[in-house]
Order: sequence, then structure tokens, then C-alpha cells
Amino acid sequence: MAKIKSVYVCSECGHESVKWYGKCPGCGEWNTFTEEVRETSRTGLPSVQKRAAPSAMPVKITEISTEDEERYFTGSKELDRVLGGGIVKGSLVLLGGDPGIGKSTILLQVCSHLGQVLKILYISGEESKRQIKLRASRLGVNCENLLVMTETDVEIIADQIQTEKPDLVMIDSIQTMNYKELSSSPGSVTQVRECTNILMRVSKSLDIPCIIVGHVNKDGAIAGPKVLEHIVDAVLYFEGDKQMSYRILRAVKNRYGSTNEIGVFQMGDSGLSEIENPSLMLLSGRPKNVSGTCVACTIEGSRPILAEIQGLVTNSGYGNARRMCTGFDYNRMSMLLAVLEKRCGYFFSSMDAYINVIGGLRLDEPAVDLAVSMALVSSLKDIVVPEDVLAFGEVGLTGEIRSVSRADMRVSEAARLGFRRCILPYHNMKGLTLPHDSQIEIVGVRTIREAVEALGG
Repeated sequence: MAKIKSVYVCSECGHESVKWYGKCPGCGEWNTFTEEVRETSRTGLPSVQKRAAPSAMPVKITEISTEDEERYFTGSKELDRVLGGGIVKGSLVLLGGDPGIGKSTILLQVCSHLGQVLKILYISGEESKRQIKLRASRLGVNCENLLVMTETDVEIIADQIQTEKPDLVMIDSIQTMNYKELSSSPGSVTQVRECTNILMRVSKSLDIPCIIVGHVNKDGAIAGPKVLEHIVDAVLYFEGDKQMSYRILRAVKNRYGSTNEIGVFQMGDSGLSEIENPSLMLLSGRPKNVSGTCVACTIEGSRPILAEIQGLVTNSGYGNARRMCTGFDYNRMSMLLAVLEKRCGYFFSSMDAYINVIGGLRLDEPAVDLAVSMALVSSLKDIVVPEDVLAFGEVGLTGEIRSVSRADMRVSEAARLGFRRCILPYHNMKGLTLPHDSQIEIVGVRTIREAVEALGG
């Protein structure tokens, strides 16, 4: 016999409690606890007499065959790169991003390519069929194999998937789905989790890949608990400012490929178009003979990307100096300012400091420390970093420049784009192989001061 139990769940992080709190102990948000009613068994123990299904019986790993593994190519090289080579059969992919950034657009573009040979079921809980048709017409999507369904009941959706047996399923979005057995409202933590579990079971049992769109909260994370990201096989995030045309698709989890790959797109009237050379795009429109700018080279997955870093240092008009970062870690910037002041004698205590990465790219790799430091010093001392100079290297707390990985790849990318001088860690020069017929000059530095002196500072 089942009994009724009430629990309180945080809508931001999924923290559960037997009593209500004004402030969540897990994430610190206020007024996020909602009451949910659950039925639990008195014993809570499964029957030992129930036998496992044949598919659940253990087998030797050497007897498992992967020869029939098949991936669906989406028609977009950038998307396939992020997915690890295409969509794996039976996989569950979660696609997140801010509203209006291009999630539904890229799904319809995938339908346009795969719909020529595959049967696709597109399920929307936010738009009507006519709205989907109007958007598909604008994007030039018109294929007979694309089936459109507007429904929010996840049980009806699961029945339709089992009936139609499509080759690919798309859910837009998971926050609108509803499981009637639960008393909570759509979009709540429990609804999102259980609806995803139902879709996962259907997808795995029929070996049908499923792409799920997930909204994000104010912090930029997928709305709902972290357990949602543990259920799916891959989690993709769309990044970028909606006011700009560039979009970056990043994989934060991928069971079938690398999590370091990114895809770069440009939003236009006809949808998202690929940018095969993101370095050239990010460096377009660079100012000339202006202090406070330096080019860095970061590795995203399997390819190097060159990005422009701009720094601005100015007298503070407030009691406390301001620090602001866009596309770079704030705490990392504070550490670099402290190193520059303590080890190199560049004083920023009474100065406002700002860092901006052009193009909406976010740089998390320590190899960009040297370029950020040089941009700050360039703005402070009004020293112009030549436009054909590139810098990369990790900065330590003693002011030393530490070596980074894949220096050959970074130098080759800089030489390909016409850079004539590369400032890098001294220890990376050992065994460095320059590109054939390259005229790029390599400058190895041990400290930040040596790097600035290499510019004539």
C-alpha cells in the first residue's frame, strides 16, 4: 500500500527538503522551493521473484559488437564536429541556450538535410503547426518525411513515437512537456526530470536518436536540476549575444566525442550558416595603432582559434577601482592584475580595468593569460602592440611564463593568418617545429617583464 509524502524542491538546483525554506541551502536562491506530492511504497523493496528481461542479462564485454554503429550526418560540419562526428542512433541530446539564439532554427535546418532520407518527427509544445510551417518556409525547409506534431502530454508523445517509429525525434521544448501522473506544473523540477526519463526509455528501447531543447535560467544553466544533464548523452550550449550575428555551439558533455569542440555559426535571414575559419572572422575589423589590444591563440578541441583581447585601464572616479570582464574569468583577471603589480611594478590599484574578448567568444584556457596581461599593460603604458604580433602562455604567481600544450599548432595557425612575430613561453621553444617556408619570428620569454620589453616597453 502506498502512502502520500510531501517534499519541497528547489526549482533552480533541484535541492530537496522535507520542510520549506525561504533561501535554498543548495544554491542560495530565495523563494524557489515548491511543494510536490509523491507516493511511496511502505516496504520500498523490489520483489526478488521477478526475473530480469533477456536484454538486461549480463554479457561479456568482448561479445558486444559495435560494427553496426551508425551516425547521421546533419549537413553541418560545425554541428557534426561538436557532436563528435554526427548523431548517434539511440542517443539523447540536450540543446540549451538563451531565447532567440537559434535553437529551433538549427533543428529545422537539420530536418531540411536529414528529411531527404530519414523520417523525422518534430514535436513542439510552444508553437502551432502553422507557426512552424511559416518558419520552415522562411528557412527553405520543405520535405515529405518531416512530420510535425503539437503536443505537451509526454505519454501521448511516447505512444506516437512507438507507432510512427521515426528515424529521429525532436522535442521543443522539454519545459513544456507534462506527465499527468504528477501533480506539479509543467516546467517544474519533477516534471522535467520524469518527462526526460520517459523520452530516454523510449529512445533507448527503439534505438531512435532524440534531440531535446532546454531553456536556460537567469544564470545561463539548463532550467531544472543537474540530474537532467546526467540523464542525456550529450549537452550542447548555444553561446553569444543575441544582438550580434555570431553564435558559438559548445559541448559541455558528450558520451560519443570530445567536450572541447566548438562550432561557430552566423545568424542571417536564411538561418544559421557555418563559419569554417573562425579565426579570420574574430580578427576582422581590428583597430590599427591603438594601445590596449593583443591577439591570443586558444585551442578549442582539435583546432586553434585566434581571438582579439582588448584591455582598458583608466583612472578610477570612485573610491574603489572597478574590474569588469566580458568573455574572461573575473577571478583570473584579478590574479593577473595582482601579479603585474607585485612582480612587475605596474600599479593598477587606483585604476579601473576592463577586459573584453571580441566576437562573443569565452576564453577559459590559461594559455591566454599572457595576451590578457599584455593588453592591460599596453593600455596602462599606452604601448601599441603591433597588429602582426601574437602572444600565448600561462602566467604564474611569481610572474613567470609557463609552457602550454600544442605550441606547434598555435604557431602554424598564426603563420597561416599572416602574423610575423609570436611571443611564447621560453620552454616551448625546445623542439618547436616551424611551418615550411614560414617567415614568422619566434620570441621566447621567461617572465611578463621580458614579454613587455619585447614590445619596446
